Amino acid sequence: MPTWFCSREWFCHVGKFDEGGKGVPEDLLFFYEHIRKGGGVFRVDQCLLQYRYHPQAATHSVLEETIWNHRVRFLEDRALKHWRSFTIWNAGKQGRKLYRSLSPANQKKVAAFCDVDENKIAKGFYTYQESKERRKPQIPIQHFRDATPPFIICVKLDLTGGGFEENLATLDLKEGLDYYHFN
Repeated sequence: MPTWFCSREWFCHVGKFDEGGKGVPEDLLFFYEHIRKGGGVFRVDQCLLQYRYHPQAATHSVLEETIWNHRVRFLEDRALKHWRSFTIWNAGKQGRKLYRSLSPANQKKVAAFCDVDENKIAKGFYTYQESKERRKPQIPIQHFRDATPPFIICVKLDLTGGGFEENLATLDLKEGLDYYHFN
């Protein structure tokens, strides 16, 4: 389980946790504010501490949907507002959920879904049936090699025996510029 830490000086600069009560993901909101204020993130591939859960932990009061909604808004604010169009990499459940969660303005920016699943590609498009628009949006589904960056990738790493990572590497893209992971 990844965790992170910062100096007290930086903590005071970022501001205190949002103590809005039960169900508020205060650590996630603090982390996003850290990023907004120019904070960095560095990976350390060794165990520095042990973290434990207990049944009364506040973590359990935060709904998955609440975290999802904060993540989507942060993605829209930090990446999507800078792009005229983009492709969602995953025409399956997670990719469609992301599409449905986007603001209407960002939904219109989705040029296509891309995937490797021939059955999804053969369908040709995804129809957003829940749309309030009279003519339901239909978003093309393409093979990843035919898709145009930038990408929002809704595929979990290490689940395909390296297949996804190999496919991504063939495109010679730069993370943070040509794509962002959202999984």
